[in-house]
Amino acid sequence: MTIYDNIYEIAADNYGIITSAEAKESGASDKELSRIAGDGRLTRIGYGVYRIKHWVPTENDVFAESVALVGPGAYLYGESVIAMHGLAPTNPARVYVATPNRVRRSLPASIKVVKRPDCGDTTEYEGIPSQTIPAAILSCKGTMMAIRLVDAAKRARELGLIRSEDEAALLEDLNGSD
Repeated sequence: MTIYDNIYEIAADNYGIITSAEAKESGASDKELSRIAGDGRLTRIGYGVYRIKHWVPTENDVFAESVALVGPGAYLYGESVIAMHGLAPTNPARVYVATPNRVRRSLPASIKVVKRPDCGDTTEYEGIPSQTIPAAILSCKGTMMAIRLVDAAKRARELGLIRSEDEAALLEDLNGSD
């Protein structure tokens, strides 16, 4: 297998995205990565983040890309977790990404970084590091209408994304805050 084949295999399992750190782990030097990008097989989308050229877009690409652009330790947060699962109407112009790390790189205006220590309420959905659905719903109290959050909790249970105990706890917490 060529170095590009290794890069392609990693990116194909990650919404067409590969970071320079992942490329190095697969055996690609910075020079080889630049050469592959230079010949058009990779597109640089941000500092240390590339997308393979032949990628069929999916609905979750924007979420995976945003987390990758923020950097190591980043995860989807709050409204964006709700949006990814289609649990309630949210603002599609913003993607909320939390990180315990300081972010110095320049990011698109559509990415809103939330500085947050690792609270242990993270998981992966569809291969994207994310806040858990119950934690995401609770983190939106005060920024989303309570009725939308109640609907999100009910919808998450209907879709089998949370257990009935989680739904009951969320509904109690959300209804008690009105």
